[in-house]
Amino acid sequence: MWQTIHQNWFSNLRGDLLSGLVVALALIPEAIAFSIIAGVDPKVGLYASFCIAVVIAFVGGRPGMISAATGAMALLMVTLVKSHGLEYLLAATLLCGALQIVAGYLKLGNLMRFVSRSVVTGFVNALAILIFMAQLPELINVTWHVYAMTLAGLGIIYLFPYLPRIGRLVPSPLVCIVSLTIVAWWLGLDIRTVGDMGELPDTLPIFLWPDVPLNLETLKIIFPYSAALAVVGLLESMMTATIVDDMTDTTSDKNRECKGQGVANITAGLFGGMAGCAMIGQSVINVKSGGRTRLSCFIAGFVLLVLVIFLDDLVSQIPMAALVAVMIMVSIGTFSWDSVFNLRSYPLSSNIVMLATVAVVVATHNLAYGVLVGVLLTALFFANKIGRYLDMPSHLDESGRVRTYEVKGQVFFSSSEKFAAAFDFQEALDAVVIDLHGAHFWDITSVAALDKVVDRFRRNGVDVQVLGLNEASATIIERFGNQGAPESVANG
Repeated sequence: MWQTIHQNWFSNLRGDLLSGLVVALALIPEAIAFSIIAGVDPKVGLYASFCIAVVIAFVGGRPGMISAATGAMALLMVTLVKSHGLEYLLAATLLCGALQIVAGYLKLGNLMRFVSRSVVTGFVNALAILIFMAQLPELINVTWHVYAMTLAGLGIIYLFPYLPRIGRLVPSPLVCIVSLTIVAWWLGLDIRTVGDMGELPDTLPIFLWPDVPLNLETLKIIFPYSAALAVVGLLESMMTATIVDDMTDTTSDKNRECKGQGVANITAGLFGGMAGCAMIGQSVINVKSGGRTRLSCFIAGFVLLVLVIFLDDLVSQIPMAALVAVMIMVSIGTFSWDSVFNLRSYPLSSNIVMLATVAVVVATHNLAYGVLVGVLLTALFFANKIGRYLDMPSHLDESGRVRTYEVKGQVFFSSSEKFAAAFDFQEALDAVVIDLHGAHFWDITSVAALDKVVDRFRRNGVDVQVLGLNEASATIIERFGNQGAPESVANG
């Protein structure tokens, strides 16, 4: 037990402490911005980020992954907040968490195995583009000082690690934020700071129950929003967990993460926060800054609260240019450049899936739509590809009156038409043997195709014998076929 606790919490103390501090600083403007998007007070996003980060550190299934208030979730809240106000948003957050816990117990996290690498790559590239686009407002219609500070920040981030001795002791994003804050204060630069984003809270979050009627009408109002929040939150969390798995060469418990996200969102809703989920940008910052265990996420949430409550005067002086530089680093590091350089060598279908996922996510700012499109395209391409691997050679016996068709491959909805078209119903024969030793029937469409072939031959006065069905194919034909499983099936 103690060995497990040490491994999950205290095996990487220096890296987790420093990375947690970097993430906490990066979370502040993000949480404020997402609160503004959702149409609520900045403290709602900040309280949510604190609660979710701290709770998920204990109950989540992916150590080192950062969860907090996110833009994808904030976009889904806008209409609810405008129509019914903050209290209904808090109620929707509680229901969202409950739905995510149910999803965890139903083991819906296992559905991630149906998400192809092309979809994950498209998701990563789309979020990298969205992260970069989100920084553009901070770089438009500004003075040259902002550009100079941003470039200086990028220089620090990329060059500091190469300094001897000290370069790998302190995360370069932290050095960037601290040094640019000192420079801006010392020179008295009139540039946008964190304090200009919105007023930071000055009190700790308190427990409160949403002030909404507990009746069916309230459920009808919040359920559509809660369901959408639950789905998008789990999708983004599962995808981010997969990316962090790859970055750290470790595995995670996706179903535990589903339940953990639910518990974290319920906690956030009970302390005045909005729903959130895993954040790919902050997770990448955490991993690149040395964070690996649950402690890094806990430190990020705890330090966030300390900063905004007790050190708000200091935090408000952080120039946005420093955080923009950090997020541009995240965007560059997150984007899968290999997917662009290898477009010519990758299969066309994989490229289409990746590009379609990117296009839909960037156009709609909705992760769920992009992943859905990517998964559907993957399924279509896969079905089409497998359907083409159906071979049906045939030969006549010595009498010239009996033809044997050897079916080799997978027979299902995509290949059933090709299966039926391979038979010559006009040929003058006494009997037809359909040899299925090398075939597998998957669905009722393939069963219907076999029935059609057998019926048509029999109407022409041709005797039909079906041989070699495996047990699974025989079961589905016996259950759904008009002819039932042939007697020869039992004997193989």
